[in-house]
Amino acid sequence: METRRIGQLEVSVVGLGGNNFGMALDAAGTRQVLDAAIDAGVTYVDTADLYGGGASEEHLGAALQGRRDAVVLATKFGHSGSTPPERPGGSPAWVREATEASLRRLGTDHVDHLMIHQPDPSTPIEETLGALDELVREGKAREIGCSNFSADQLREADAAARREGTARFASVQNHYSLLTRAAETEGVLDACAELDVGFVPFFPLESGLLTGKYRKGQDLPEGSRLANWGPRASRFINDERLEVVERLRAYAEGKGHHLLELSLGWLVSNPTVSSVIAGATKTGQVHDNAAAAMTWPLSPAERAEVDALLAG
Repeated sequence: METRRIGQLEVSVVGLGGNNFGMALDAAGTRQVLDAAIDAGVTYVDTADLYGGGASEEHLGAALQGRRDAVVLATKFGHSGSTPPERPGGSPAWVREATEASLRRLGTDHVDHLMIHQPDPSTPIEETLGALDELVREGKAREIGCSNFSADQLREADAAARREGTARFASVQNHYSLLTRAAETEGVLDACAELDVGFVPFFPLESGLLTGKYRKGQDLPEGSRLANWGPRASRFINDERLEVVERLRAYAEGKGHHLLELSLGWLVSNPTVSSVIAGATKTGQVHDNAAAAMTWPLSPAERAEVDALLAG
């Protein structure tokens, strides 16, 4: 497995997302998926206090007992879904309280990568960074990062960290895939390159839409994630998107590859991407994702062909 950098951290270019732990997967299922990830060379494992109401961290922590150093462990705090209404997610008091709670659930004395899950407009970024810097100095986090930040917010945070002499965000984790290109069009990838900030895509497979599992004109496979979601699935799947997926499928097959290889290889071939966070509920999915990302590193010419294809 190829590795890249997030600050001082060396991470596998394919990461394991923990959003299924504590929800779709119980403790035993979490352990099985983690085992498969480590076996496949995946070292970067990402979770959050939001996932499963803390159960993701608990299951992951239990599965890591006795082998904590086998992974680069990342977690997030400060999402509105996991923060009491009266406690701003980026306030110094909540940064510390949430992190200490995550450490207890994870059963560890430190996380390698600690991120704020979304911007907190009510707290000056200097204050959030100051609290995170304290945790870094105490050895409770090795690197810090952010998620769902815009290009302007990234630049503001970087300027504040340099001005105040605190730890800087080493990464940003945002939604990015062949079908969701806001990181490009809104300048986040440009800001990452400018500031030397690693970019970590989440939802790289659009909840399975870019795996080839779903076809236009066919019913959603029984038991699949999007079938189980009901009306919520419309966020990811509709006829227009399925038409684009069919074009991408045909392009990949014309090159002797599968859609999954195109979907992950396209992301990995971007040097600004540090690690692609892919969730999994089955061990086979972990191995498939790891292998697919390494199979087809797209050339600049192929990336241009894909761009032209997506432009219609």
